[in-house]
Amino acid sequence: MATEISGVLPVFQTPFHMDESIDFATLDREIDWLFENGADGIVMAMVSETLRLSTDERRKLAAHVCEKVGDRGVTIISVGSESTHTSAALARDAEAVGADALMAIPPVATAATEYELAGYFEQILKATSIPLIIQDASGYVGKPMRISLQAQMLEHFPNRILFKPEAEPVIGRLRELLRETNGQAKVFEGSGGLHLRESFKLGVSGTMPGADLTPAVSALWSALEASKIERADRISQSLIKLVELQTNLDAYLAIEKHLLCRQGVFRNTVIRGPVAFELDDELRAKVDVLFDELCEVVNNA
Repeated sequence: MATEISGVLPVFQTPFHMDESIDFATLDREIDWLFENGADGIVMAMVSETLRLSTDERRKLAAHVCEKVGDRGVTIISVGSESTHTSAALARDAEAVGADALMAIPPVATAATEYELAGYFEQILKATSIPLIIQDASGYVGKPMRISLQAQMLEHFPNRILFKPEAEPVIGRLRELLRETNGQAKVFEGSGGLHLRESFKLGVSGTMPGADLTPAVSALWSALEASKIERADRISQSLIKLVELQTNLDAYLAIEKHLLCRQGVFRNTVIRGPVAFELDDELRAKVDVLFDELCEVVNNA
């Protein structure tokens, strides 16, 4: 792997104008803000609303993000879709515009066999030359991938496969993945920091939180790397209270965009619908209280 992929790699939120077209000026401000607050790279993935974008929008967004990030850190582009053909095409495009790595969820509308899933990931790999992160996004959509299939992919492509496991129970399945791969799996925590304290002990290479909590997750990651256990515990405990409110993909979107507005990064909280979650006044107030508590912990722990 020519480029080191590790550390805090936030998944950016895609900002929209009121007409739901992509707000690239706000996106640029978001990317700058993420690097100012400890990001080691940028990820375009599920909470970037990739599944609600057209194929053309996904291509334009990937190209824009790769150019904006430049040499400040790694850029990872999600190319998962409902067809192998589209995913391979998106993968080629992402590599062509400068992505350092790809990420892909399995198709969510098809109960594909292991044979079909293996072929899906293999075609993405054969279409490109950069690493691929297999994202088991079944914590939000689809069904869990078998650990044996993931281990098989690493065995067949030992220098190019990485993992972002999100199926429950996350820590139990992470342990199983490490056992099945003899500890060779390069893994990223992908639950918004919810399991970062535990997964760090198991040797994860990094974390992919939502953009909104990047300052706190960066502080937690730094504390863990420096073995500042008391500080790490305090940040983790406060962070978990907030992330636990994000019970599905649309809850992540609503809360994260609200907090990005609170921090002066976003202009609005527009999400492309239909949505399965709305942030009501009572929950918004609770989010604000927990966010203020988290900021105080990060600043004073």
